[in-house]
Parts: sequence; structure tokens; C-alpha cells
Amino acid sequence: MNQIGNLYVIAAPSGTGKTSLVKALLNYVKNLRVSISHTTRPIRPSEQDGINYFFIDKQTFTEMVKRKEFLEHATVFDHYYGTSKKWVEEQLQGGIDVILEIDWQGHQQIKKIFPQSIGIFILPPSLDDLQERLLNRAEDNPDVITKRLADAHETVSHINEFEYVVVNDDFNQAASDLKTIIMAGRLLVRSQMRRYEGLIAYLGEN
Repeated sequence: MNQIGNLYVIAAPSGTGKTSLVKALLNYVKNLRVSISHTTRPIRPSEQDGINYFFIDKQTFTEMVKRKEFLEHATVFDHYYGTSKKWVEEQLQGGIDVILEIDWQGHQQIKKIFPQSIGIFILPPSLDDLQERLLNRAEDNPDVITKRLADAHETVSHINEFEYVVVNDDFNQAASDLKTIIMAGRLLVRSQMRRYEGLIAYLGEN
């Protein structure tokens, strides 16, 4: 694939503030889009179909898997999540940087397809802080919160598979750190060579 844009994978334990940070990042950086995943989990009161996720049933999801329409897909807390292959490829070919908000399992799958993708892991400042955030957002029952906290340990154990780590202690600083990573990615030699292939070829001949 003639990839021009960069692909970023952002993962974090549930409740770390990943979605809020990415939303702020979109206000800071142009030519950057977030892939909207398909999921079979129930829609939350604060969410909108086609904005936060594409909410579909399990049969539809299974059919999409069979047609190989996903770049990656995973089961998280008994629900399915998947990233549209066609949409991501179209954005990258058009020179748009794309962010995938997925878990560590999805990141492993993406690395096999896009070895040059850039992984960013977001950490909470502490486990107590993470628990407080999960309780305050009041979107999950106590049993689910307990599962999410237990899953945080497994998630963090994969942190060394990512290129960057951002700690969401101070929100503005964390958002600034993310912006710095995105802008630095655009200045990588491979990125500049793709964007200015004609110029570089011309100068190299003269």
C-alpha cells in the first residue's frame, strides 16, 4: 500500500482518559483523524452511533470478520471490537494521519500489518486514581469496574511493545505530549521521503 500518512495506535487501561485526550488532540492538530471502531457492546447514554462507535449486533460483526473487513478485531469484556480496513487505508493513502484507539491485542495485530505504525501507551498516575475515575464516570456496574481494574494489570504488562508512554496526571501536559509525538512522527525521514518524494529525487539528481 502506498501509505503517506502515519498510523498511530493509542492504548490504555480503561478509565485512563484516553478518549478525552484524543478529542483534545484533534483540536490541536490538523490532518488527523480517529478511526471509528465497530462494536457489539451496548451504547452508553453519553455516546452516539457513528460518532463514538458503529454499534452493530454479533451476527453482523461475525459476517464482517468472514469478509475480512477488519484490520484488527478483539473481544474485550465479552464484546467484540473491530477496525475498518478500507477506511484506514483510504485515509493513509490520502496523507491523513490516523489514530486507532484499541487495546494491546489490537496493537499486536496492527504491528503485523503495519510494522511502521507508532504505538502510544497512556498510563494513569496510580491505580487508586484509575479506580476513582472509573467510579466517577458512573458508566459501569461494580462487577465491571472490578474486571477493568484487574485487566489494567494485564494491559500494563504489554507496555514495552509500544514506542511512547504518556502519563495522564496533568491533562494539559498529557495532551501536549501527545501533540509532540504526532508532530515528531511527521518529521521522520520515512514520512518526509513519502511526502516529498519528487523533491528529494530531483535534488538527488542535481
